[in-house]
Amino acid sequence: MSALPAPFVIRGTLVEGDAVQHRSRDLGIDFITPAIDLDTLIASRRQLPPLLNVPLAEIVDFLVETGERLALDDNPYLQRCLDLVAETNPLPRRVVENLYRSAPALLSRESLWAQVESNFADPAVLDGWVCRTDSAGNAAAVRAFPPRMVHVLAGNAPAGCIASIAQGALVKAVSLFKMPSSDPFTTVAVLRTMAEIDPEHPVVQSMSAVYWSGGDEVVERTVYRPQYFDKIVAWGGGPAINNVIRYLGPGIQLVSFDPKSSVSMIGREVFTSDAVLADVAERVAADTCVFNQEACLASRFVFLETPRRDEARRFCAALLPRLGADRMFGSAKAPLPPADIRDEIEVMGAMGDELEVFGRFDGRGMVLLSEAPVDFHPANKISNVVMVSSLEDAVRYVNVATQTVGVYPYGRKAQLRDVLAGAGAQRVCRVGTANGHVAGGPHDAMYPLARFVHWMGDDDILSGNFNAIADAALPIGAG
Repeated sequence: MSALPAPFVIRGTLVEGDAVQHRSRDLGIDFITPAIDLDTLIASRRQLPPLLNVPLAEIVDFLVETGERLALDDNPYLQRCLDLVAETNPLPRRVVENLYRSAPALLSRESLWAQVESNFADPAVLDGWVCRTDSAGNAAAVRAFPPRMVHVLAGNAPAGCIASIAQGALVKAVSLFKMPSSDPFTTVAVLRTMAEIDPEHPVVQSMSAVYWSGGDEVVERTVYRPQYFDKIVAWGGGPAINNVIRYLGPGIQLVSFDPKSSVSMIGREVFTSDAVLADVAERVAADTCVFNQEACLASRFVFLETPRRDEARRFCAALLPRLGADRMFGSAKAPLPPADIRDEIEVMGAMGDELEVFGRFDGRGMVLLSEAPVDFHPANKISNVVMVSSLEDAVRYVNVATQTVGVYPYGRKAQLRDVLAGAGAQRVCRVGTANGHVAGGPHDAMYPLARFVHWMGDDDILSGNFNAIADAALPIGAG
C-alpha cells in the first residue's frame, strides 16, 4: 500500500507535500506530510490574536455554520477522511462514520453557549474588560485574554478534534493542533471546511493543524516555548503526557486530559428479578464498549454488591453476551488483548479460586470474576466483575485516575457522590449513560475554558488607599 497523503492547514492555507514519511502507531500504516516550516507556523506575540475583538456571538455563529457544513453526506473533505481514517485507526469504519455523523452536534448553538455560560460567571470577560469596585473604593478591570495554545489531540476518538476546535474558538485562542498518528486527517478536513466558508475569517486565521512524531525534539524544543505559547492542552496516554511534561517551565502551563479509567457500581438490587438483571447487564455492557473500551469513560471494573458467588456468576453470565453486541460507537468484535494479558488471564483462570473466566479470546468480550481487581488494565472489551460487601466498600478502589462512575440503582448516586469525590473520582452518572453528558458540565474535574484563558487584571488603586493595602500585602518575593 502506498503512503497516505496527510496535508496541513496553516491559518486557512492548505499545505501539501511528501517531505516526511510517518507510520501510524496502532495499525502501522505509512502516511506522508509536508515538512514543518516553523517560521510560517508560529506567529509572533507582537501580533494581537485575530479573534481578540471579534464578538463572541459572531464566533458562535461561525461555528454553528461550520457544524451545518460538516454533514457527512454533503462534505467531500470528511468523505475522503472516512476512507483515510479507516486505514489508520483501529475503530471500525462503521463506528468512525457514526462519529462523523454525530460530532457536528458539538457545534450546535445550545452546546456552545452552555459551555461558555458554565465556565464564566460573566461571559462578557471574553469580549472585553469587565469592571468592578472593591469595598475600599478601588476599581479593577479583568479580561479573559485569548491564550496561545498547542492542542495535543487524542487518537482514540476521530472527530474529537471538533470539540477542541470549538473550545479554542470560544476562548478566542491562537491554536496549533498537533494531530495524532491514528488520525492525521480529520482536523484538516474541519479547518478546510471553515476556510471554504471564509478563508479570512478570524477563526480560520487563528488555527493551524500539523503532524510531527511525538518526541521529535527538533520541533518540540521550539514549539513548546513560553515566548510562543501559553498552554499545552494534552490529550492522550501516559507516554504522550510524560513527553509534554519534559518541556514545562515558567510561563508555559499544561492542561492535561490524561489517561483515566472508569467503573460501574452495581447494588444488590440488581437481583430483584431476571428482567432487572438483564436490563442492568445491558447498561453495563453499553458503558464498557464505548469505542471498544478505548474511551476514558468506558467501564473496566464492575463492583458488584453481593456476598454470594452464585449471584455473581449469574451477573457475569448475563453480561457476557451483551459485550458482543454491535453498537453505535462499538463493534461486535474488537481487537484481541496483547499476548501478555492473554497469558496472564489464562494462568490466573487455571488457578481456579483466584479468577473465573467467562468467554474466550474471540474479540466478542470477556468477563473476569474476582474478589479483588486484577492488577492489569482491562481493555479490548474485558470487564472485571469484583465482588464487594457494599458499594461503600468499593470506594477504596477509586482514585484520582477514576473518571466516570456509573451507579445502579440510581437513587444511590446521592449517597455515594461525596465519598467518591473525596476519593478522587470526577463524575458519577446512571449506569448506561457514561457516553452521555449534560451540556456545559465539567470535564476531568475542571471547567476547561476557564483554565485555558489568560486572566489579565487592570488594577486602579486610589492613592489614599495605598498605605492600607500595602500594610496587608505579602512580603516581596512571597508570591
